[in-house]
Amino acid sequence: MNTKLFEIENKCRSMGYSLIAGADEAGRGPLAGAVYAAAVIFEEGVYVEGVNDSKKLNAKKRELLYDEIIAKAKAYSIYSVDEKVIDKINILEATYKAFQGAIACLDPAPDYVLIDGNRSKGIEIPHETVVKGDSLSFSIAAASILAKVARDRYINEADKLYPEYGFAAHKGYGTKAHLEAIAKYGPCPIHRLTFKGVREYVK
Repeated sequence: MNTKLFEIENKCRSMGYSLIAGADEAGRGPLAGAVYAAAVIFEEGVYVEGVNDSKKLNAKKRELLYDEIIAKAKAYSIYSVDEKVIDKINILEATYKAFQGAIACLDPAPDYVLIDGNRSKGIEIPHETVVKGDSLSFSIAAASILAKVARDRYINEADKLYPEYGFAAHKGYGTKAHLEAIAKYGPCPIHRLTFKGVREYVK
């Protein structure tokens, strides 16, 4: 067990909090699709072997951990904000909205939240942001896996609808192949029309 991953949660428990949620997002950077956020609460002492920053795990390992995290969590929630809203309010505000939704849907509600990153908005529950939290906090790392797997499943389904863009390969990020497909075919219904690399081809 990596005990360092529990230092922040243990600090929160020493402050009197018991229902501590970790929250993280996936999909801020892509040119297409929704942004996802996940939040998860574990009871003290619960551990899932292998949980780490989702970016350090391969897809197969994330899928296996996803099911175990859900099975062992006291509560979890996954919330998405689609590309239409992203284009309307911008990706930062949409990410805040995804975090707000994921945290609000937890049952039971947390009494403290650890949020990956360096800023938050609209969270009324006591909370703190943790830079590189997915490498420092067990619950944030678990949330990062839930968010990443959920978004990957979603974008893989989009690949079946719009196979010419290759979403299954690049997950919507602005790779050379993706940009070339946008230039050739124009944006599809899930592209973020305000993003550079897409907006040039909006008619």
